[in-house]
Amino acid sequence: MPALGNPEAAVQAAAMQDELQQRGIVGVAFSFLDNSGIARTKGVPLARLPQAAQWGVGMAPSFDVSLLDDSSTSSASAGGPVGDLRLIPDLDALRPLVAEPGWAWAPVERWSQEGKPHPQCQRSLVRQTVDAVGAMGLQVKTAFEIEWMLSCAEGDDYEPVTRAPAYGSIRMTELSDYTAELLSALAEQGIEVMQLHPEFSPGQFELSVAHGNPLQAADDNMLARRTIRAVGLKHGMRTTYSPVVEEGQVGNGSHCHFSLWRDAHNLLANGDGPHGMSAEGEAFLAGILRDMPALLAVGAPSVASYLRLQPSHWSGDFQCWGLENREAALRFVAGPSAVAESSANAEVKCLDATASSYLVIAAIVSLGLSGVREQLSLPQELLVDPATLSEAQLREHGIRQLPGSLQQSIDAFAGCEVLRSAFGQDLFETLIAVRRAELALFAKSNPQQIIAATRWRY
Repeated sequence: MPALGNPEAAVQAAAMQDELQQRGIVGVAFSFLDNSGIARTKGVPLARLPQAAQWGVGMAPSFDVSLLDDSSTSSASAGGPVGDLRLIPDLDALRPLVAEPGWAWAPVERWSQEGKPHPQCQRSLVRQTVDAVGAMGLQVKTAFEIEWMLSCAEGDDYEPVTRAPAYGSIRMTELSDYTAELLSALAEQGIEVMQLHPEFSPGQFELSVAHGNPLQAADDNMLARRTIRAVGLKHGMRTTYSPVVEEGQVGNGSHCHFSLWRDAHNLLANGDGPHGMSAEGEAFLAGILRDMPALLAVGAPSVASYLRLQPSHWSGDFQCWGLENREAALRFVAGPSAVAESSANAEVKCLDATASSYLVIAAIVSLGLSGVREQLSLPQELLVDPATLSEAQLREHGIRQLPGSLQQSIDAFAGCEVLRSAFGQDLFETLIAVRRAELALFAKSNPQQIIAATRWRY
């Protein structure tokens, strides 16, 4: 774990310098995600890496309350121009950036000048969450799907680079050089891609990253998105992960897959519960489903998110679950029966890339653990599109549509004691302040204005 003032980190960094220099690296970028989901970065020359590894580099704590347009708000524990933090790189996660020649990259954790972990450091929060999982004798494996759209327009308009059919081979053929270079870059950086395909909207693609431990999954998500953008620029294309890029089109999601394990056994398989879940596996899913409205303030945290969350758009707009139901907020994936032990997992669909992958993982795992502690059970599953049911049928099944606005999600989040306890009071209050500030930012904006303001910020 990175720590301030650790001389061993300087020794480790010095030992890495020769190899990095031989690979043409001249600088190292240090990155973290703020509470609006924006990747913030500082860089150092390679010669300064040992000192930066031991003592970090300075960064204002005001980014805890930054909004997507770089304006700021404040909370009881964050905001204003006073103070400083240290960005401490995780050298074990440092990787050369294949699509950005001369640069390497490392995620950071944020520490105070006095050598204490910053209470609003998201990466440290994931470590704490992993510790909580381990204390219960459990293990969580997680992974993200990444959706993005590619534009060839000049300026800030969006013009898809291809209008070939969704999932169509024509689209892959038209951009085969780009996709081949992308797969090569990700593989060289140690990111294992499970699959890559054209998605539904014009100019849209999706890739799935292999499951890993929660910290690795969050790091890989940030690095993969940076790499996708860099490879696109080399091919003259601009990348956006925004929830909605064009009004009326299916937007970009950032679905999170996960599985729960004990003693090398997948608790979502080979049990006596629904579709082979064990009691603990079912309880884990039930805890997430119960507080899904509060989770939205973390995983669908922008005003634009609610332009994407629409019925019958495969965005998971209803608080329900089901086997391979892509309209349910929680989709269970059993996988082929012969390999269920390794493949069974669940997917939260109502998420997008305006969210921080670190906060998403911390929230999902914390809610799941609450379900295990309380021994919750899942409600009856739904195997149809919930939008096809009447209001009476939805009530009969105990199904509600998820919050239709960021304000409603904030209200649910503010009342969620599980997430308040997991995140800590400082971060919890700051997240509410940032979400409310974004609501105020777009209070007088129409959908077209919201889309335009968000399109190239993510």
